Amino acid sequence: MAQVVLERVTKVYPGNVKAVDNVTLDIADREFVVLVGPSGCGKSTTLRMIAGLEEVSSGTVRIGDRVVNDVPPKDRDIAMVFQNYALYPHMTVYKNMAFGLKLRGVPKREIDQKVREAARLLGIEALLDRKPKALSGGQRQRVAVGRAIVRNPKAFLFDEPLSNLDAKLRVEMRAELKKLHRRLATTTIYVTHDQEEAMTLGDRVVVMKDGVVHQVARPLEVYDHPVNRFVAGFVGTPPMNFFEGRLVRQNGHLYFDEGSCRIRLPESLAARVGAYEGRPVTMGVRPEDISDRTDGNFGEPENALPVKVSVVEPLGDKMDVYVQTPAHDHVVCRVDAHSRIEEGTNMTMHLDLHRVHLFESGELGRNVSLNGGGV
Repeated sequence: MAQVVLERVTKVYPGNVKAVDNVTLDIADREFVVLVGPSGCGKSTTLRMIAGLEEVSSGTVRIGDRVVNDVPPKDRDIAMVFQNYALYPHMTVYKNMAFGLKLRGVPKREIDQKVREAARLLGIEALLDRKPKALSGGQRQRVAVGRAIVRNPKAFLFDEPLSNLDAKLRVEMRAELKKLHRRLATTTIYVTHDQEEAMTLGDRVVVMKDGVVHQVARPLEVYDHPVNRFVAGFVGTPPMNFFEGRLVRQNGHLYFDEGSCRIRLPESLAARVGAYEGRPVTMGVRPEDISDRTDGNFGEPENALPVKVSVVEPLGDKMDVYVQTPAHDHVVCRVDAHSRIEEGTNMTMHLDLHRVHLFESGELGRNVSLNGGGV
């Protein structure tokens, strides 16, 4: 077990292609940290630099109290689980799990003890004599994790290990990995493009784009207080709705003017963003914060959004309603499953104005509605 520290780490490929740009990250001993972002954001390259599978162009990687920039992967005392599991097809499960220990010259008795203990922990004792081709995807994934566990490494590195599994099995394996981390208490760095996976697994989430880290925080902090428009739009399913407009003042109140409607901001929010009066901003609203209800926070004055319903998707315990406004063709609202909303109808939706976000213009526009947003 060990702390993993990246200090101003950069990776540049031939042709001056910068895959990772000046990443600084401090991962505590026993912490489970998830790197998440769209394809090509640099998350896997970052993981591979920690593992030693990619050279660091500049910066420092530390595992424990040792700088490992020039240390070969086999000597870094880490274990990596790959997307394709990387099992040896001609070996049994037992031999796959034992192979790394055998190469290190670990005594047979100790190997046997470690393999059987890991198999018991993962519920694959009955599979030890099988070969990978006789296993399901979920079973292969457990074997790959077992092979990592037997090494008792300082850190586990996972590179999208669940991406080849079906949706139901992915959910089950997420829970298994979380329980496993709780039992082993080993520093874990996990890469995924699936933000739902990141939210459910990580003690902290690292959101990346174009090789740059945009936010590092606990999952709910990232969800409730995204630092910019990219993070806000990437984290959340369905994604956050965005409305372009500007802030205007009328009769002593601050409004977000979208063109087709005018939304009066609560005084607490208006006080934080007043410096942006007259300037173009983007309002972000999560689907669950748009409702057909008029009670509670949805009963605020002047929070109405006139819409036409285009698609209704019942989801059992909730319902996603896709609507159009005069300025937007695609707005999604997540409402109560028993709401009586029909496709093709015109209606008024209401916003929870205590949960809206205001961003500066642009894809990476800063969230100015956070405390201390300023100009």
